[in-house]
Amino acid sequence: MLNTPRFHAWLHVYPNPGDMDDMHCHNADQTWFMIEGQCTMHFPDGGSEVMTPGMAAFIEGGSFYQLHNTGDSPMVLMGTRSGPQEAIKHINYETRQDVKGADHVRLASARR
Repeated sequence: MLNTPRFHAWLHVYPNPGDMDDMHCHNADQTWFMIEGQCTMHFPDGGSEVMTPGMAAFIEGGSFYQLHNTGDSPMVLMGTRSGPQEAIKHINYETRQDVKGADHVRLASARR
């Protein structure tokens, strides 16, 4: 949506119930604003938090999490971070490697 040298913003759209990404972290703090649907944020310790429209969340840089569409309709989140998108790393939890540019968003549909 927006990418400047000091700030960037984007939309995450997970169209199908059950879609999720990998457990990962980034090298910058970020905020999320829930626009549509339901998102469960999972954490490595087994904890989770459910977000519904109108809710916001803050994830500290270096904190691992996973986004999961646990609703019955598309899930739409807006995210923001300081700095340009090009400076952001996407660190996979299992490999601890930066997978930015790879197919890291595995939308694993419940229809598998």
